[in-house]
Amino acid sequence: MRINRAWLGAALLMLPTLLVAMDTTALLLALPQLSADLGATNVQQLWISDGYGFLVAGMVITMGTLADRIGRRRLLIVGAAAFTVLSVVAAFAVNPLMLIVTRALLGVAGATLAPSTLALLTNMFRDERQRGKAIAIWATCQFTGGALGPVLAGFLLQHFWWGSVFLAAVPAMALLVLAGPVLLPEFRSDQAGRLDPASVGLSLAAVLLVVYGIKQLTVESARAVPALALIVGAAIGILFVRRQLRSETPLLDLRLLRNRPFTAVLVALVCAGIAMAGTGLLVTQYLQNVLGFSPVASAVLFAPMGLGVAVGTMAAPALARRMKETTAIAGGLMGSALGSLLLVGVDGARALPLVMIGIAVLALGTGPLFALGTGLVVGSVPPERAGSAASMSETGNYFGGSLGFALLGVVAAVVYRSRMDGTSDSLAGAVAASRHLPADQGAELLHTAREAFTASLHVTGVIAAVIFAGLAVLILAMRPVTRTAPAALPDYEATRR
Repeated sequence: MRINRAWLGAALLMLPTLLVAMDTTALLLALPQLSADLGATNVQQLWISDGYGFLVAGMVITMGTLADRIGRRRLLIVGAAAFTVLSVVAAFAVNPLMLIVTRALLGVAGATLAPSTLALLTNMFRDERQRGKAIAIWATCQFTGGALGPVLAGFLLQHFWWGSVFLAAVPAMALLVLAGPVLLPEFRSDQAGRLDPASVGLSLAAVLLVVYGIKQLTVESARAVPALALIVGAAIGILFVRRQLRSETPLLDLRLLRNRPFTAVLVALVCAGIAMAGTGLLVTQYLQNVLGFSPVASAVLFAPMGLGVAVGTMAAPALARRMKETTAIAGGLMGSALGSLLLVGVDGARALPLVMIGIAVLALGTGPLFALGTGLVVGSVPPERAGSAASMSETGNYFGGSLGFALLGVVAAVVYRSRMDGTSDSLAGAVAASRHLPADQGAELLHTAREAFTASLHVTGVIAAVIFAGLAVLILAMRPVTRTAPAALPDYEATRR
């Protein structure tokens, strides 16, 4: 039987796509254990969990430009090697600061992997139908990775220590380093833009200051410093935008946003990521701290979210052959809104089935957006600008997921604290405090805290439903996409050499 080298290469590319996404959420279940082991404060826990995702989002555009200059395969291999080493370092971190720094560097390494995978897939498949199938599989890996991260972490934590969550990525990344030069083609763009260090610095500063401000507003009584960080971050963001609009070779080509279909899908990818990540954050904590399931049981019960995304993304190409892509995407998003509303009814004996059905329906509905959205984004611009469009799509994906933890986490924390009248900052803290109180007082505190957290889950479900319904309207309102003929791609065997 003849071996298809292109599909072997595509299978290899799915590994970093899956693992980079999984690393964004894998610590949701491991965070309590590693925090207790390392003695991490609330603020340090936030940076341990979120720093990775925001660094990926902040660096992916930079790495996309760098890949065009030095070669996409080369940057992919370098990033995989760095990811392997840093994963080992993170697994054996001895204090919170070491883990925060290592997670940030892992985000930089992850950003080198993200833009190269999709770009290399477009080089490897010249047939439009095969390319569409490959992108659908790629989307499945990318967007189910985030949902499956806690599942993998749950199984590992049942048998090993928290560092095993990081070591899980090592074998796959090592395989990529060894097999990549053999199976993957190299590609460099003759028209790659010059890497602008000032733009890189401005984009990172804007993202990190805004994120810092959002986080600190929820954990500090003094509001002046977080508010100042938000203002300064927004000001730097404005400077970044102005620099990109004036540059002949911008780091982030904001002129693409003038294209209405492109902007609509990009906004949908970001906002859907916010809704999914925020919902996932609340549900995993609800399963453990309200319903009382162990980490491994919570991982199994959370699996419908990952399975729902997988089914939705893989079914999307078949839906697109029977209806307009925009109709398939909008219909799926309305389904996600209904799934989100099911979370509003979570309480008492019906809590577990409603949670499982809700997250499954929510995830299933996002599949067409994730699978077809990338194709719509790339098809909305001329072929020579497809690389820049794909990079913006990647940035939106990762930024949306990371932002969901911060924004909806903030909302959930505010609802929880208001219901607790300031007597508890978090459900995890209330659980820990109840163990040191007399039985009656501990039970009363735990009951009140669980009711307060359930209320925050209800609010999160409503917000997610509003986001999904609004996105469905936005997608339907955008103009039909006129696809341009794809540019001729180089022969795979020739580019591989």
